[in-house]
Amino acid sequence: MRAISLFFLSIITVGASAQGGRKPRLVVNVVVSQLRYDDLSRYGDKFTEGGFMRFVKEGMIFDESEYDYMQTTTPAGLATLTTGANPSAHGVVNDSWFDYVNNKPVNLIEDPSVAGLECDAGVGRYSPIHVVTPTLGDRLKEESPRSKVITLASDPISAVVMGGQTSDVYWMDTTRCTWISSTAYMHRLPEWVTRYNEQRLPDTYLGYEWRLLNHRESYRNTNYAVIEFEPESRFKKIVAWGGLLKKDIDRDYSRIPYTPAGITLVKDFAKQAIIYEDLGKDEHPDLLNICFDTPRYVCDIFGGESMEREDMLYRMDTELADLLDFIYAQVPEQDVLVVLTSDHGVSDSYDAGWRPRERFNADQFRVIVNGFLCAQYGTGEWVVGYRDRQLYLNRTLIYSQNLSLEEIQNRTAAFALQFSGVSHALTATALSGGSFADGYGKRIQNSFYPKRSGDVVINLMPGWIEEDEQARALSGSLYDYDTHVPLMWLGAGIPACRVRAPADMRDVAPTLARILRISRPVASEGKPIEALVSLIEQQ
Repeated sequence: MRAISLFFLSIITVGASAQGGRKPRLVVNVVVSQLRYDDLSRYGDKFTEGGFMRFVKEGMIFDESEYDYMQTTTPAGLATLTTGANPSAHGVVNDSWFDYVNNKPVNLIEDPSVAGLECDAGVGRYSPIHVVTPTLGDRLKEESPRSKVITLASDPISAVVMGGQTSDVYWMDTTRCTWISSTAYMHRLPEWVTRYNEQRLPDTYLGYEWRLLNHRESYRNTNYAVIEFEPESRFKKIVAWGGLLKKDIDRDYSRIPYTPAGITLVKDFAKQAIIYEDLGKDEHPDLLNICFDTPRYVCDIFGGESMEREDMLYRMDTELADLLDFIYAQVPEQDVLVVLTSDHGVSDSYDAGWRPRERFNADQFRVIVNGFLCAQYGTGEWVVGYRDRQLYLNRTLIYSQNLSLEEIQNRTAAFALQFSGVSHALTATALSGGSFADGYGKRIQNSFYPKRSGDVVINLMPGWIEEDEQARALSGSLYDYDTHVPLMWLGAGIPACRVRAPADMRDVAPTLARILRISRPVASEGKPIEALVSLIEQQ
């Protein structure tokens, strides 16, 4: 395989020549949550030929694909991939924030005006009520009404954000691990979904015993928690966080997505969607969005250095190989374009080294800052909340006392810099009124959405994460381990090659729009990747 540069449109290809000149009949957008770019090289020698390595050997690989913002969370990443915009434009800064009018928390997808379908009362009441920016799927349905857009993920937030307004969206009901949706998307579940749920396949995983896929001596990681085997001296037992123990899996469906079984259930449902929705069967291009959330769950709980995460990636690889084989058995390979990427990367575990790193105590930070403001301005609830490195001030209280919001923001930011682990602190006023051309300021500003972001945004030092008793590793920073993710394209006549020039993740949606010959999503800031689309358009 030869490396190429985006500065040259005459790209050297390796392997089979391009076939066909028409646009793909099926685009499959695969997101493996919390996958770092360096995971492909770290574990690549154990991957199968048909999974991740199929993309590496037969597809177009971008070595420098990155998100250019700080809030590298799952909702923000999925919204960027599907809208072609940064959080500063699409507004999905996280799964919740505080309303400045009433000081109450707002959930991204909870919607009491809708009902869940084929689930218990009160379950599944989700909609894109706060996902205000149209997605690629929305644009496809607008310009090609006979096209089908299907979105599925085990996590309802992932499904709703990727699906947008007009997709057929499905997610798991964690009380049973069945597939559901809501009246925001359809009046009733299709018959094929109901029949699939009636098979009760998740029941077979209630007694799940997590055993290694490969021989234990072949694993690079040596820490383990719930793997079922008798350890030898080089393996180290760690505490199973989040209550993920075998006895819980035996009686609790909600634990299944936290095991490799969660990957299998998503893949199997994707197969059903391809069959029963007849995806890719006519000249009207279809779009299938799939988000695998299990890799994120596993890494958060056990850490990137655990045998659980390593084994999960090997199983993800085999499931991906099976999915690709299935897709190509249904639709000719030259008529299918598969994109594989991730919503964000992940930090190393805070306790990965010989000496555990300190972590940032967000609860303590909020309380101390509130105490500081009380000392400055009098007793009161000056801080209404904290979310993912963002402090929300009580603007109602500030305005009622005729105080300067900008002054209080500045004092709070200056005080925040005194905390261990905090490297930068910027105010909402500075982010709204200024322009940062480069560096950390630019990435923080690219994450800032005035109606939903905090009054003071902090950046933690490299390697630092927020303290969370449920997690060993987390995402959400502006550092390379969180922003640098794989971006790989396979099929539709694309030749095997590597691109070493930088690629902005905002470019994915407009590139797909160009390939599908539709307009870009309306808020798209990215541009089509010319080195890629030119190959397809010249066929």
